[in-house]
Order: sequence, then C-alpha cells, then structure tokens
Amino acid sequence: MPLEIPTRDELYVRYVDQLPYQPYPVQDAALAAWFESEQGVLVCAPTGTGKTLIAEAALFEALHTGKVAYYTTPLIALTEQKFQEMQDRAVEWGFRREDVGLVTGSRKVNPDAPVLVVVAEILLNRLLNRDDFSDVTACVMDEFHNFAEIDRGIVWELSLGMLPKHVRLLLLSATVGNSAEFVGWLARQHDRRIALVEGKERRVPLTYEWVPDKFLDEQLVAMAAGDEEGPRTPALVFCFDREECWSVAENVMGKDLNLSDEKKKDLHDRVNGLDLRQGAGPKLKRLLHRGVGVHHAGLLPKYRLVVEDLFQRKLLPVVACTETLAAGINLPARSVVLSSLVKGPFGAKKLIGASIAHQIFGRAGRPQFDDRGFVYALAHPDDVDLARWKAKYDAIPEDTRDPGLMKAKKALKKKRPKRRETEQYWVEGHFNQLQAAPPGKLYSKGPLPWRLLAYLLEVSPEVERIRAVVRKRLTDDPRIAAGEKALDRMLLALQDGGFVTLSPEPPGPPEDGRPPTPYAPTLARPTHALGRLLAFRSIHPLYGAFLTELLAEADADERLQAMESSLEVPGPVRKRLRVPLKLLESGALAASKIDAELIRRGLMIAKVEEDEEDDDDEDDWEKRPPSFAEKLRSYFDHRYPEVADVRTHPLWCVGEMVEFGGDFNKFVTTLDLTKQEGIIFRHVQRMVMLCGEFERACSLDVEADADPSNLAWRADLRELAAKLTECCRAVDPASTDQLIAKIAEPDVIDAEAAKLAGGAT
Repeated sequence: MPLEIPTRDELYVRYVDQLPYQPYPVQDAALAAWFESEQGVLVCAPTGTGKTLIAEAALFEALHTGKVAYYTTPLIALTEQKFQEMQDRAVEWGFRREDVGLVTGSRKVNPDAPVLVVVAEILLNRLLNRDDFSDVTACVMDEFHNFAEIDRGIVWELSLGMLPKHVRLLLLSATVGNSAEFVGWLARQHDRRIALVEGKERRVPLTYEWVPDKFLDEQLVAMAAGDEEGPRTPALVFCFDREECWSVAENVMGKDLNLSDEKKKDLHDRVNGLDLRQGAGPKLKRLLHRGVGVHHAGLLPKYRLVVEDLFQRKLLPVVACTETLAAGINLPARSVVLSSLVKGPFGAKKLIGASIAHQIFGRAGRPQFDDRGFVYALAHPDDVDLARWKAKYDAIPEDTRDPGLMKAKKALKKKRPKRRETEQYWVEGHFNQLQAAPPGKLYSKGPLPWRLLAYLLEVSPEVERIRAVVRKRLTDDPRIAAGEKALDRMLLALQDGGFVTLSPEPPGPPEDGRPPTPYAPTLARPTHALGRLLAFRSIHPLYGAFLTELLAEADADERLQAMESSLEVPGPVRKRLRVPLKLLESGALAASKIDAELIRRGLMIAKVEEDEEDDDDEDDWEKRPPSFAEKLRSYFDHRYPEVADVRTHPLWCVGEMVEFGGDFNKFVTTLDLTKQEGIIFRHVQRMVMLCGEFERACSLDVEADADPSNLAWRADLRELAAKLTECCRAVDPASTDQLIAKIAEPDVIDAEAAKLAGGAT
C-alpha cells in the first residue's frame, strides 16, 4: 500500500500516461468522467470500442489506493477471460498477479485479493449475505445491457439497489436506446447520480454486404481467397441450429481456405497433440485439420476450449457457431457470416431480433488487426438458384432471332426454380432492417425468482420491503401493478405449501356471485419448511420441495424419472430420450398413492385392462399411458394451480446411461447423440448437482431421519451422485472438478444454474 494515497487527478494522469496508445474519443471522455465523478459512470458504446480499457481504470485506482474493487460479468467464460487479462494488467502496473482474484460458482482463485473478478450473481450473494463492503471503492458491471435479460437481469437490478452509496459504479454496455431514461431512473429510485458517456462510432467500422448469388461454401472460399486488401477470414459463421453448425463445417471442410503451409503445420501439430478419440472428438479432429471449427453447447466443454484456443491463434479460418457465442467470450474474427436471418421451430420461424443481430454484427472486426469488419448475409439457397437462373435467362436477349438461343431460352423458362410453400424466406430488405434497427432499451424484465423470494423472507418477513423492490423496477405502471399482484400470488402459494405463515390471514373463498376480496399480506413468517426452497439451485424450488415430500416412497426408476423431468433439455435432444414403454407401468409410489390421488381428483381415468403389445413403434407414441413424470406434474398443478412457471418434460437419460454401465461414450454413440454430447454431459452434471440438492432438502427434516425409507433414499442419492461423477470425470476431468467445487459453494443465487435453467443454444 502506498505511503501517500494519490488524488484522483494524479491517478488520471498516471493511468493515461501508461497507456500504449492515445485513447479513442469515447474512451477519453469516459476516463475523464470516471476520475471526476462521485458516484460513477454509465458508458454506452458499440462492441469493439475498447470498453475494457475504461474498466481497467477503476481497478488501477483501487490497487493504487489500497482499496477493493469488483469486476462483474454475466458469464463464467467471460469472467475467466477477464480474470487473465486483469492479472496481466496488474503485473504491468507493478503489482502481483495474486492481487487479482476470481470467484465464480465453480472456482475460486485469490478470493481475498483487492481486485475481484466475479460473475454478477456472486456480487449479489455477498450483498444479500451482508458482507463487509466498507473497503470497496468501485464496482464495474460489464455487459450491463444484460440488465434487460429476462431470466437474470434482476441480479443486476437488485445489486444496484443494495450496493452501499460510497461504492462508485462503472456500468459498461453496448449502445442502448434509453440511456438517459435509465440514468434518471437510477437517480430517482436509488439516489445514485451517475454521469453518462455515449459513443456511436465503432473503433473498427463495419461493412455490410448482401450476398444474393452464392452458396455458403462458395462464399467462404471467396472470403478466404480475399482481394487486394487480403483475406476476409478468420470468419465466424452464425447458425441458429446446432445440427446446422456441423453441416456447414462438413460442407466447407474440403474447400481451399487459404491457410499458409506454416500455419497448416502448426495446426496439424497442435491437433495431433490433442486427445480427441471419443464422442464427437474424431469428427471434430477431421474438421480441425482442415481449418474448420464448430462451437456450440452440444460440444463437450473441453472441445469448445480447443476450438477457442485454435481460433484465437488464427489457425482456424472458419468456425461455425451458434448465437450464444455472440454474447459470450471474445473471439477475434475479421468477418461474420449469417447463412439465415430467421430462426425458430419448423413452420414458425421469425426474423431474428435486432438485439441479437447487433451482437452478431459486433463480432466482426479485430481492433488490433483490422481497419474494417465485414458482415455478410446470404440469401436462402432457393433464392440463390433463382438468382443464378435469372442471370442465365436474362443473358439471352428477348428479341433474339438465333434459333439455338431461342431454344435455350425456352428450355430455361421451363426449368425456372420455384420457392417452396413450406419454406420461410428472407430478403435484402430484412438485412437492411436489422442494420437500421434502434438499439434495445434497458427495462426490468422477468419475475422475482422463487429462490430469491425465499431468501429475502428468511432475512426479513416484512413484505413491504419486497414490494418496494417491485415498485422501483424500471418498467411502466401496469407492469409494476402486475408484479405486485404476482408477488401476492407467490406468497399465497408459499402459505399453501406450508413454507410461510401470512399475516393478516387470507380471506376465505368468496360467496357465490361476489368478487374476491382484495388481499395483500404484510408479513410472511418463514416456517421450518422454507429452507427446502433454498436447497434447490438447479430446478424450480417449489417443484423440488414438492418432490421431496413424495420420493422417499418411490422406487429407483420413479425417482430418476421425476428428477430428470425437472431438468430442461432442448426439444431436439429430448425426442431421442423418451421414457420406454416398460417404465410406463405404475411403480411403487404411483401404485400406492399417485394414481389413486389423480383418479380421486378427476385428473386420470382408472385403467381398463387391455391386451398390450410391447411395441415401441412411433405410431403408438400418442396412445401410451402417461409417464410417472406427467402424473407428478398433474398432481403438482392441482395442488398449486397459481404456479405457472414450472417446466417439466418426461425424459429417460441417466437411467439408461446407468444401464450402459456409466459408459458415456458408448451411450451417446449408441443413441447417435455424439453431435449433442455436450447437452447430455451437462444434463448428467446437473443430475449430480440435483442429487446433492435433494439430499440437503431431506436433511432439513429431522423427524424424517427416523424414517428408514428417507435414510435409504439419501444413501441412494449419494451413490447415484458418485457414479455419475465418475462417469463425468472420465469424459472431462477439469469440468467435473469445477462442478464438485460448485456443489460445495453455498451460493444463494447460482450463475451456472440460472444459465442452465434457461437452456443453451
């Protein structure tokens, strides 16, 4: 710690003097505002304008004044990347690498360091747990436009309200459409007055090009060949489907991507040194040797890291990826290519949103290498055929007298390609529309999470404190009113489940013909059962607590069905993991309780004995009886009719993997799921987490410890978790070890679980 603390003016001069280049105008303005402001700055500028350099100023100040600073990001991968960058900066400034720490839900490095790079949920955890922030001088919130994200934006929102006033804010965002409104809201509702610095120009300008007459592989070859200004690669090809990523990569694999002999040798040496023997590894290895990568959630984490490393070394001219890469880590691409402008399920595709389009566009152009970035959008292949046909047809004059040409034109007319009624098309106007679309706005979105509500009630039973949070949200009055009503419904559901006791008592059902009496509780006193909700991080906590009450009496297959159904899996993968017919017969819990309850409540018809064939034919799928998971969900919906945000789907994955002896590679290969093995791997990891969550929830009930079935279930959970952990460790040891660390982390809000609960592309 320095003997004399420098002033902000002195720090400003020192920081600017040590920069390797003159700051860009928006950087210069933001740095000046940061060192002058008392409460902080909101910086809104396009991707690629060097906002990290602005963030580093806050950390530079903390290190030179002996204070603490937080650097938050929305994604674990981005947090890891920023951690490495900030450690490098600390050394350049004369400090130690150990002066920068990392804290995520799965990893801790130097957790007591003065500069902490964390996922946003960790910051909120510490605020909720009332950690000491007296020595914290600054909080950087990177990628702050995630404030408007439906599932997790409330993490930023609550953190803004709970940070002590002496902590200065540095909010870094892509361009937003209502920055002044946001700054006004922050001052009005949270008494924080921050400066606003906006930039409109990208550091590396973008060139947009509509490609009407080339197929994707032809376009990529042309980009790799380049022109007098050089190649237009490396390129990221954005697809809106994981299977399409593989198709694109395989189609371009055999093409000339203009990789130098020196880079080819380096690429071959590095790829040959990797262990890519199992699952999608051999297929990926063939692609990598040809300079093509694939990056999406269907890849194992270790394979995604391989692709990222090779692309950053400029050894892969092309990577086919999904849109999640646009909002994640920074990969240095000169160009981005969109092979489609629509996304969604078959028959219901829509034009991609302007926000995700701008994120994709912003990935083009590397500030350290390029003076321009290139964005290409390709026409639908059917329209490419039409464009090529038209070029040939128009090349023959209409008034030609040449018999040969007249015959050729007539033949061409008969072969005119046609658009298909079953296809959805896009045109250049859509591309122009996305370019011109205004940036998204910062608004509060998404409901209050159940687990967070439970934690807030543990801290204080006063409902008015939570209402104040709802009323302060950045949204319109009708949505605020709807949010307050939703809070009341949530509290009533918690009382119905025995998790809280409300005061005053809720009114009884209205008499016939009379409207219901308005009701707004003032206190929600936790019962012992509320702790069960806090035990669940990876599934809906109310549904987890509901299952905890029942599954001790279930058999092993029923438990697996119930647990797996509560973990979301993308639809295309889920279709291959259907519950087999042999498990549709009632098991122990269904036969002893659930079936009778559903019949008594009119939710299921009593079974009529019929002769059935054990036929797993696709045509008989709709005729099947309900699975155990579907029965449980019907029972839950009847008990909690006002709870509409639970998502469950019948699934049989881990059970079958256990039948394969825990051999992950054999399982995904047999079921032809190697291209989606990352989804399966993550599902198995989440089952490990869920076993621990159920065990913690069960352990809260002291009376149940005397029940042999409860004790046996907990033992079964530990055994299953151990088997699945070893299965995962055999596939990806590093990722599995991080999972084990995360399970032991007592976080209130879990970043990875929140991300997984929202699915992945």
